[in-house]
Amino acid sequence: MKISYLLLTSIIIFAVLLFGCQDKSSDKMNVKSSEAISTGALAGSTPVNFNAELLFSTKRISDPQISPDGKWVLYSLKTPDIAGNKFYNTIGIVSIDGKENKLLTDDKSNDYNAIWSPDGLKIAFISDREDGVSQAFTMDINGGNLRQITKVENGVDNLLFSPDGKYLSFTSDVKIAPTTAELFPKYPEANVRIYDQLPVRHWNTWEDNMVSHLFIVSVSDGKVKDLNEGEKFDTPMKPFGGREQFSWSPDSKFIAYASKKYTGLEYVKNTNSDIYVVNIETNATENITEGMKGYDLEPLFSPDGKWLAFNSMERAGFESDKHRIMLYNRETKAISELTKTLDQWASNAVWANDSKSIYFVATDNGKEHILNIKVEDGSWKNITNGWFNDGPITISSNGTIVFGREDMMHPQDIFKITPASPEPVRITSINEDLYNKIKKVVIKERFVTSRDGKQIHTWVVYPPDFDTTKQYPMISFLQGGPQSMIGQTFHYRWNYYLMASHNYIVLLPNRRGVPGFGQQWNDAISKDWGGKPMDDIVDATNDLAKEPYVDKEGLCAVGASAGGYAAFWFAGHNECNFKCLIAHCGVFNFESMYGSTEELWFPDWENGGPYWDPANKAYYDKHSPHRYVQNWKTPIMISTGENDFRVPYTQSLEAFTAAQAHGVPSKLLVFPEETHFILKPQNFLAWSQEFFDWLDKWTKAKK
Repeated sequence: MKISYLLLTSIIIFAVLLFGCQDKSSDKMNVKSSEAISTGALAGSTPVNFNAELLFSTKRISDPQISPDGKWVLYSLKTPDIAGNKFYNTIGIVSIDGKENKLLTDDKSNDYNAIWSPDGLKIAFISDREDGVSQAFTMDINGGNLRQITKVENGVDNLLFSPDGKYLSFTSDVKIAPTTAELFPKYPEANVRIYDQLPVRHWNTWEDNMVSHLFIVSVSDGKVKDLNEGEKFDTPMKPFGGREQFSWSPDSKFIAYASKKYTGLEYVKNTNSDIYVVNIETNATENITEGMKGYDLEPLFSPDGKWLAFNSMERAGFESDKHRIMLYNRETKAISELTKTLDQWASNAVWANDSKSIYFVATDNGKEHILNIKVEDGSWKNITNGWFNDGPITISSNGTIVFGREDMMHPQDIFKITPASPEPVRITSINEDLYNKIKKVVIKERFVTSRDGKQIHTWVVYPPDFDTTKQYPMISFLQGGPQSMIGQTFHYRWNYYLMASHNYIVLLPNRRGVPGFGQQWNDAISKDWGGKPMDDIVDATNDLAKEPYVDKEGLCAVGASAGGYAAFWFAGHNECNFKCLIAHCGVFNFESMYGSTEELWFPDWENGGPYWDPANKAYYDKHSPHRYVQNWKTPIMISTGENDFRVPYTQSLEAFTAAQAHGVPSKLLVFPEETHFILKPQNFLAWSQEFFDWLDKWTKAKK
């Protein structure tokens, strides 16, 4: 049976309704009246241009998990509900040949983190179907015999089965300090946060009296045990640590996990996480990476139990050092680097069944591919190639590899590689009916020689129906991170397909300071934010602008975070004659950024240390955009989320105030509920409308 045919049909019809209510001149949408609009726009045979409503009608498949026997694949499916301004998370299952595809849960609850039992007869998952609190459930592979396994007050996350099937491990918040009510029993209406050490907030939440601990629960009797009892540290690490930070030993006696066991100033000033191995019977815990000063993440026991692989960054305080795969010999306790001959980032490791090699995902010159590396000698080879971002990976007992694959024009679907057929074969086509009705764009690679003789890899996305005899405005995309490669990602916020479909040429330069082109290229932005990385963007922009089909009077630049920094930088150094700029959650003032961000190791590494150290004054003065506001003339739109604590919204307020006080045409968008990212569907659609209206106003208006 095809994946929930009624659901698929309804989503496509909903997308049709959304497109049908477009005002083609302004790309606006009336959500409330969409049900009454004609469905003719997508129903016909003529393809239409991609737009923001269609982007947010796209279902998002993720987290593929192949069954132990290799016959089925579990996955999570996130379906947008624009009218409801939310997403539905459901669990699906597809046969390995792709012929049977069905949803096991409905959209009445939030269901996710589906995993197979070791015997392949049960599925465990997390759901908030009981009282709105996330708990662990099991069910048969046909969706029957639903059983609740946990009833934990603060809910659960990050499920894993023990290999013997007797336990589920999970994480949950525990209380480590008094509440406000307990501190002030005489003042029940008091509402105050009190701190005597850093951090006071992290990413998008204020620090409170809770931390996340690792637990196990017996599947048979529901007995729960805290493996981090008495500790004041988070497991996994915030803000993005998940199930990949845990691994059961094959004998089900130990769990390896990653944690950063520091508090106060030590916590915010270093990146030293470690890999711990805990005995589930005694809670005895060993730190196997003691003395390794950088990030240690993603532990993974080998099937034969002899090895523990993990991901590691060598340099203390650097969040974007080379991602290495390390091997810990459990007998000798020796640690060695497996990927030392590979000058790329390696992650998402999965052991081969014979424990003789590891499959993993590596950055690769603007792509992400699956590689295999031998434990014996560290020799490696590509398993996948092409213009794709591949991963995550999962492998069955019969050697079938299942993985996600996406590119700039196609959201992620599930693919497989079998021992008998090494060429990737698609298993799912979740959005095929929708995307077959959308006009395609053309994507090309371009290599630009920088002013100092380096080769800058760029992607160029050309609009639908591109005609070399016409001229088009051009968007220079300013990558964030800062150490983040522009790959073949189908992005749900900064979607290049969407930008090009608004009749722009989109330039995507992998400037200095991104992985995928060797660690030296990646390192080149640290302590040089306004230097060669910005020169690379200028050189790539000027190179493409020489083409006759580029409107030289229609150049603009957009970016977020470190890309927002770049937009502010170009406001004061407009070498490319950009007609307008857009900065989302950008870094504007290095000094106030240091005093308001939460992980101080980041500005310590990138800027050399705090602004009050006289040794750093010259760098702060030279590279902080706020020092160049006197040069600002270019119209700029600035957006931010009030719950962004990484690059606090005050950075955007400072920049907007400077633009207004300096008489620069400017606009400010503040999203009270959003963080560093704009995630709610209607918020994104409102932002997208403002985004393209701003670009069109300054690049397409008749001169």
